[in-house]
Amino acid sequence: MTTPRTQSWTARLAELGIRLPVVAAPVAAYVPAVRSGQLVFTSGQLPFVDGGLRRTGKVGGSVDVEDAAHDAKVCALNALAAIDELVGLDSVARVIRVVGYVASAEGFTGQPRVVNGASELLGKVFGEAGRHARSAVGVAELPLGAPVEVELTVELR
Repeated sequence: MTTPRTQSWTARLAELGIRLPVVAAPVAAYVPAVRSGQLVFTSGQLPFVDGGLRRTGKVGGSVDVEDAAHDAKVCALNALAAIDELVGLDSVARVIRVVGYVASAEGFTGQPRVVNGASELLGKVFGEAGRHARSAVGVAELPLGAPVEVELTVELR
């Protein structure tokens, strides 16, 4: 899981066959990412692909855990795209924190398994620098009916 420090993160993405998406347009009055000192905070990213949600619904109801984990990965890619557009992905030193929100059907308690989709992607891309603190929170509803929303905090070099 370690990635050589001499390799750029964009080169690592290419090696993995991953292309960052176009930054999703905000759906309200906010910006996709903000820099404060050596930290970048992303807004919550939804699983948008080509300008639309991959699916809607609640996890543990109409959305299964595996599909939701894939959506969390898409959210993380959208967050990386926002970071790349703001400061350039190669300026990231490490991932500090991931917060994942999971629209959960009544009784669903597998939020950590869903947010693993984002965490595992970050581990593949950043290696040790992708290890992070994390919260996986079950919520009643998310914007536009999305099943998952993910936000990242990264430290810059």
